[in-house]
Amino acid sequence: MKIVIAAASGNIGRRTAEKIIQAGAETILLARHPEKLTDLVAQGATVKPISSDDTQGLIEATQNADALFWLTPPKLDAPSLRDWCIQTAMAAAKAVRENGVKRVVNISGIGAGSASNLGTVSFGGNVESIFNQTTANVVHLRPGYFMENFLDQVEFIRRDDTVYFPYASDHDIPWITTDDIGDEAAKYLLNDGWAGHWTRNLMGPENLTLSETTAVLSQVLNRPIKYVQVTIESIQQRLALRGATPDVQRELSNLFRALGNPDGVYATVRTPEAVTPTTFEQFVKNKLFPNNLLNATT
Repeated sequence: MKIVIAAASGNIGRRTAEKIIQAGAETILLARHPEKLTDLVAQGATVKPISSDDTQGLIEATQNADALFWLTPPKLDAPSLRDWCIQTAMAAAKAVRENGVKRVVNISGIGAGSASNLGTVSFGGNVESIFNQTTANVVHLRPGYFMENFLDQVEFIRRDDTVYFPYASDHDIPWITTDDIGDEAAKYLLNDGWAGHWTRNLMGPENLTLSETTAVLSQVLNRPIKYVQVTIESIQQRLALRGATPDVQRELSNLFRALGNPDGVYATVRTPEAVTPTTFEQFVKNKLFPNNLLNATT
């Protein structure tokens, strides 16, 4: 079995790749920075330095492939994230059609395509539609909010004992670790017993507010951690410093507003198949602050 994994150097792609390699499948990793994947090459994977918008490169990489893992990588310097999502999905879909790839696992998001002003949540619906127009069997995994977003908070927790997000402290959020997403993606990629076009929400074990997550942090770290809500405008300023174009700043601002809406996509009702195992406390202990290394040098 040959499986191609796009955006392989990201959190979800890497985890998916690790599981595919462990299963013994031929694993092709696509990444603009192949040097980040040398450890997986040592385990038997092949890395190709192919960008997600490289149509010919994707066609060549997916020759004789049984399955494709797809995740639209973020691109802050793109003129528009919407156009970037559509452009890359069209490139991948052409490769799927030309090579008769049988299965596609696409990472989307809860509420994908449910409205036109939800930033990347809206664009996820465009990507899903593009893949559904191929002859492949396609599953769109729709995860909630990544626990790994807390990795950007480590410096603030160490320096200020504070967590900063643009959401109300009492806003319910379906936190999920990218490890669990990668594990589910790998299962579908390795299993040839499913068919059709369908979606599955992935929402972690429970919804937690920012007040509840900081309570967990305080307990695990044995020191009080507080939460401060920041403005979306302040996040836009940080995005600009990181090279985000004006349209990308606007699109991501729309995303934050959508995710912070108490009646929005995160109000989605939980179902048993949406539950994944890793709790926020486990994430904090095992990944955010392993061995409680709060004061360690980053």
